[in-house]
Amino acid sequence: MAVQLDMVPWEAVEYVAPLPHGPGAVSALRRQVRALLDDWRVSPEIVDDSLLVVSELLTNALVHAVPPAELRLSWDRRDGLSTLRIEVTDGGPLLAPGQWPLGIDPDEHGRGESIVHALASRHGIRVHPGGVTRWADLVAL
Repeated sequence: MAVQLDMVPWEAVEYVAPLPHGPGAVSALRRQVRALLDDWRVSPEIVDDSLLVVSELLTNALVHAVPPAELRLSWDRRDGLSTLRIEVTDGGPLLAPGQWPLGIDPDEHGRGESIVHALASRHGIRVHPGGVTRWADLVAL
């Protein structure tokens, strides 16, 4: 006897890019991500929020972490939901908690985590040998 399963087509794509450790790196990668999200036909309802999350996670890696850093994006569409996962992996903390790099005014920084929490459906941090990965999922219906 043959059983027919209702197969729901799904699509998943992925992009990985190193984060150059220097001036202009975040804005350059953000432009690449915008073009990529257009190519992937990511739901317009989450594109602007996604770009802001990308900027915040990349800036965090540049300011607070040991290089190298890497951006990984994945777009997964299935079961009527579309999820964009944004991950930034870096070499771990540059300084002890509560310390700021020279030339960085803590009054002018430190809101990135709150922004990511506000915009993402899910988010988290994975500590692993060799580094830290901060991730955020943005879900579109």
